[in-house]
Amino acid sequence: MHGTEAPSAWVQRWAHLLPPGGTVLDVACGAGRHLKWLAAQGHRVTGVDRDPEALAACGAAGECIAADIENGPWPLPGRRFDAVVVTNYLWRPLWPTLLESLAPGGVLLYETFAHGQASVGRPARPEFLLQPGELLQRCAGLRIVAYEDGFLDAPARFVQRVAAVRETPHADAPPRHLLAPGHR
Repeated sequence: MHGTEAPSAWVQRWAHLLPPGGTVLDVACGAGRHLKWLAAQGHRVTGVDRDPEALAACGAAGECIAADIENGPWPLPGRRFDAVVVTNYLWRPLWPTLLESLAPGGVLLYETFAHGQASVGRPARPEFLLQPGELLQRCAGLRIVAYEDGFLDAPARFVQRVAAVRETPHADAPPRHLLAPGHR
């Protein structure tokens, strides 16, 4: 799916949750469709992917790091981001690291293939498909802003996707950037 140039409609829909000028980590970023779009929105972006050729297509959108995050060390130990974006990628052992990379008040935008995908295309192997309700379970401790689990057209696919926030301790009200655009 790295060849897809348009940013995910899910990422575009929920990007208003990100603080203006915030730091964003795009995991398995490929050629940088989200890096480029988020950088154009004024965010400071960092992308990680194992394919240096795909990363070369990211241009000067932001910091691009070549790393095999499935077989090697996490390349950003201790770094926290205002948002973590993951699309069309699932590596379950990485979940604790993704959550640790999310700063207080940070936003997780995650969208990937789900159970049922094998009936319409690839990926078809169970280790690459979320089980029913799995994404919600993995986001335990985050405030769920939006969640979808189902079938989408063009292209045909089964997905789960979530927009979730790591709330700040003792917050009486959501930060201003988390309010709907008409309520600011």
